[in-house]
Amino acid sequence: MQQRQWRRPVLTAVLAGATALSGIAAVNLGSAGPAQAANQLVGWATQNGGTTGGSAGTVVNVSTASAFLSAINSSTSQTVRLTANITLSGMNPVSSNKTIIGSGTGKTITGGGLNVSEDHNVVIRNLNFTGWDDDAINVQTSSKNIWIDHNSFSNGYDGAVDIKRGSDFITVSWNRTFNHNKTMLLGHSDDNGSQDIGHLRVTYHHNWFDGTTQRHPRVRFGNPVHVYNNYYDNNGGYGVASTENAGVLVEGNYFENVDDPYHRGEGDSSAGNLVARNNYLTGSGSGDAGGSVASIPYSYTLDTASSVKSIVTADAGVGHLNL
Repeated sequence: MQQRQWRRPVLTAVLAGATALSGIAAVNLGSAGPAQAANQLVGWATQNGGTTGGSAGTVVNVSTASAFLSAINSSTSQTVRLTANITLSGMNPVSSNKTIIGSGTGKTITGGGLNVSEDHNVVIRNLNFTGWDDDAINVQTSSKNIWIDHNSFSNGYDGAVDIKRGSDFITVSWNRTFNHNKTMLLGHSDDNGSQDIGHLRVTYHHNWFDGTTQRHPRVRFGNPVHVYNNYYDNNGGYGVASTENAGVLVEGNYFENVDDPYHRGEGDSSAGNLVARNNYLTGSGSGDAGGSVASIPYSYTLDTASSVKSIVTADAGVGHLNL
């Protein structure tokens, strides 16, 4: 069992991890931003042909739970626009080539979650998930090209966004999680390497982990996983964990009052690789990094870490797209 190293919190702000380890290309730091537009797709979901979601020309407006479930599971490439708050239960299937979006300043889904399984090209935006009874969003079974953006998650049972079982080419951006424990799991078990190795490539950027406890994310096998420009705020358990030979780049994040911002190994899972650079730490521990991470294949612009708190809190979560 990997023993975590707990360190005395840093009492003043520091810029940490300026030295990159092998396998990482240098990226210029942005000026006060956001350098990356808050409605722009960046990261792993741009690869493998890109992620466009459902047809913008085929829009179905739905206002009831039954109409919503029928639309998201149809075989039609379409944009499903939720125009009213709804209540669901359990995990509800989503089919390929869908954009699922809350209208206006967002709509709330209470009680249940969305299951993307063996599907591709799905976009989920501007929704408020609360009180889910399993996961809020579950991406599994070799699903590819998924973009989860500008949603809010609170008071659920299990994961807010869990990604597993060989899924790939995914971006999780500009989301806010609060009043919740287990946030974002990447890779569901230590014995699933045969399906997961070479996959589970995910970008997490500009998310606001607002007082949540753990899994921001907890990573198995994926390499490289890119965790950049997120705001970590008073997270009671830990920030990022790299396990089972994963490779995680933790870059340009803002950690505030997080005793354990990042480490290798978690629970019974063996240590992975973790490169930390250009992070801003205030009232936080120094973290545990080591090993090397594969190169990031896509272009991106990094916001200056000290500006990330103001940038992320201004735009993360539901209600900022006005769609």
